[in-house]
Amino acid sequence: MFGLVLLLGLFSTLGPFTIDMYLPAFPEIVEKFGTTASLVQLSLTACLLGLGIGQLVMGSLSDVHGRRNPLLISMSVYAIASLACAFAPNIGLLIAFRFVQGFAASAGIVISRAVARDLYSGHELTKFFSLLLLVGNLGPLVAPVAGSGILSFSSWQGVFIALTLLGFYLLAMTKWRLQETLPSDRRMQSNFIQQLKNYGSLLRDRQFVGYMLAQGIMIAGVFAYVSGTPFIYQNIYGASPTLFSILFASNGISLIIGSQLVGRMSHRISERTFLLFGLWLALAASVAVLAVATLEGPLFALVIPLFCFVAAIGITSTAAFPLAMEKQSHMAGSAAALLGLIPFLLGAVVSPLVGIAGEDTAVPLGVIILITSVIAMLAYFLLGKEKASSK
Repeated sequence: MFGLVLLLGLFSTLGPFTIDMYLPAFPEIVEKFGTTASLVQLSLTACLLGLGIGQLVMGSLSDVHGRRNPLLISMSVYAIASLACAFAPNIGLLIAFRFVQGFAASAGIVISRAVARDLYSGHELTKFFSLLLLVGNLGPLVAPVAGSGILSFSSWQGVFIALTLLGFYLLAMTKWRLQETLPSDRRMQSNFIQQLKNYGSLLRDRQFVGYMLAQGIMIAGVFAYVSGTPFIYQNIYGASPTLFSILFASNGISLIIGSQLVGRMSHRISERTFLLFGLWLALAASVAVLAVATLEGPLFALVIPLFCFVAAIGITSTAAFPLAMEKQSHMAGSAAALLGLIPFLLGAVVSPLVGIAGEDTAVPLGVIILITSVIAMLAYFLLGKEKASSK
């Protein structure tokens, strides 16, 4: 089991590596292409869109064609797209290649979870998923540190060369180490109309939508943080790429703390209680971030509430997922796909807004994460709370 957890965990971290590894290079990319912070952040938006849309497509394809073949094709495309990013001649093509890269990376996220569902059930599945989540959460810790390490001896292109090598490695692991886990007699017939009906039914479920939005909007706030902090830490506070990576990784630790807290204490404290606590913590932290940004406070005064904000994301996302899936066993795949899609779509919207006022202010970040916290809170109280109060 341990070897499979590591392999599937590496596939699930492909998203964080694709998103986070090039973050320390944002200022260098701006200078290289003679462009703006918002356009470079748009390359992150394109990647998020690819990751979100790709989960819907690749999840369905893997149910029809098995797990290995879609993963083999996706890892091949990922490696090629990563290499194309490294040699993109302008920011426009970099944005386009990042979309393709994100779309291909989504297969690693959704298919790794599908393989787990194929192999385990009941308590064994719960145990396996908890281990998979622990490995997956290491991605945001390792990726920016690895990116800054590469930048210490290479240019921003070296980051994408490294991602190219990672793609080829995962392609080889898929070819020689991963066996097919979905036999042909268990595969679904492709039925596009029925899939659309499932999504429509879910979107008419008021309580499901409430939990989905509470989770998705909060995670969108994290993407704003991911997009904005490279410029805030390095341009405003003068942090080196190494210091930026350390600060960024510390918030990865807070994400792990938040998610593991829910997992270990859920038998004593309900998921709904944790969800509400996480929403209030995020609201308080975002108010503090906006205050520090407005007053141009010191770096440590900004880092502390951001640490709390990311911890709140770990709490809310871990608590909201089982609540949203509680009554969706008859279409769990479609429900999981929507829960995976919404955060990336919303994150794609808010990411470029962080740089709308330029590279010399952190106020837009504070405003955006405060807005996401408030809207997530409203989604819970207006849509999800009836379910919470009914028990």
